[in-house]
Amino acid sequence: MTKTLLPILLTLLALTACSNSKTQEAAEPTPHPTRGVWLTNVDSDALFSKTGLEAAVEHCARLGFNTIYTVTWNRGYTLYPSAVMEKTFGVRIDPKLGGRDPLQELIDLAHAKNIRVVAWFEFGFASSYKEADGGYLLRQKPHWAARDSAGQIVSKNGFQWMNAFDPEVQDFVLSLVKEVVEKYDVDGIQGDDRLPALPSLAGYDSLTVAAYQTEHDGQRPPMNYKDTAWVDWRANRLNDFMGRMSRELRALDSTLTLSFSPSIYPWSKFEYLQDWPTWVKNGWVDEICPQVYRYDIEAYRSALNAIVNEQVAPEQHHLLAPGILLKVGDYIASDTLLRQMVEHNRSLGLEGEVFFFYEGLKRQEAFFEELY
Repeated sequence: MTKTLLPILLTLLALTACSNSKTQEAAEPTPHPTRGVWLTNVDSDALFSKTGLEAAVEHCARLGFNTIYTVTWNRGYTLYPSAVMEKTFGVRIDPKLGGRDPLQELIDLAHAKNIRVVAWFEFGFASSYKEADGGYLLRQKPHWAARDSAGQIVSKNGFQWMNAFDPEVQDFVLSLVKEVVEKYDVDGIQGDDRLPALPSLAGYDSLTVAAYQTEHDGQRPPMNYKDTAWVDWRANRLNDFMGRMSRELRALDSTLTLSFSPSIYPWSKFEYLQDWPTWVKNGWVDEICPQVYRYDIEAYRSALNAIVNEQVAPEQHHLLAPGILLKVGDYIASDTLLRQMVEHNRSLGLEGEVFFFYEGLKRQEAFFEELY
């Protein structure tokens, strides 16, 4: 009897061990609390070689980060081989990255370290940076341009914009996001202060004006681009797109984290038509990372308190992972300021945050080793 059962028991034990091994390999990293960092292709070389990515992932893992938000769409180029871009514009990937697939490389490296990868569509509806004609996207498709009251291509803070109200433009941007979700094992996607967004200077193109007139007895939009009702009308159109994007992405992958890092409200609405508290209220997002980019602790506390006390309901506070400015240009936040910001997050019951951006980790190693 014992001799008969022994081979069976050994087989069962082997199968169980194999099953457990596969389960561990396939296990998803715990999404909360978020300990995140943005990885860029500006002021950083990490994405430009596999060696650079290996070093970045190893660095993040050693410091205790569990999420990397990697730029995927920037200055009119994808940072992965895109069939959508090749078909629409004849450009498969950022020329500086030809022959590689940095997104897949990062996913493989990060998942091996139990780090989540969120595809960050940094440029959103922006077509170019410091190219007055909107770059090659708008040179090929000039009818996609957002227009101001003078009929010029909308340009703000150096960025030129596509018309986020145009169904063709919406379909194009959403097709890029969906392509990544369908093609890659990403843990989430992220829009920021440019997705969905559009400077409030915009809305004076013929398509948008005609839509406004249809709903307002033939009246043209106010020339004051910050007229409250005019701002509301356009913000609501972006809200409609946000709702559509949420529904379609959830239909593709119900486990996907829908993350967004908008500007601070209500500035975000009057400057970029981002009514993001409505996105949270309507359940369209799984994570919200407001860019609480402040250079002193009192300003940080004031901005974050308004978010927690006025803009996001208590039952949705778990969705918050504030964006903290770590480095920009020559500026590096001090470890004292960083510690005060994180401590304020915890005092409000917020357990996670995201730091902008990766290169700053190298300057504050001791702080992050202690923090995470």
